[in-house]
Amino acid sequence: MNKKIHLLYGMLLGLILAFVGIYLFVTLFMKTDFENGIAVVKTQSNFGKLITIGAIPNLIAFFVLLKMKREMWARGVVLATFILAISTIFYL
Repeated sequence: MNKKIHLLYGMLLGLILAFVGIYLFVTLFMKTDFENGIAVVKTQSNFGKLITIGAIPNLIAFFVLLKMKREMWARGVVLATFILAISTIFYL
């Protein structure tokens, strides 16, 4: 298959995993529902930190994809992490 498609799949996987990580962190550790948790994080100006914590599953996915010999998917996950990092910088 085309390398660009694999890169896109990895990027989508990285973005989805980051949003799942954010959702899990807010619902499990803040002991509130998702909407109220996001509102609390925004009022405390900690949204950049929340995005950073949410990107932790990307680290796991990166090493699993490397172990499975899916290098282009792993590059896509790294690209998604860079996109999240840049969005965090511009959000602040």
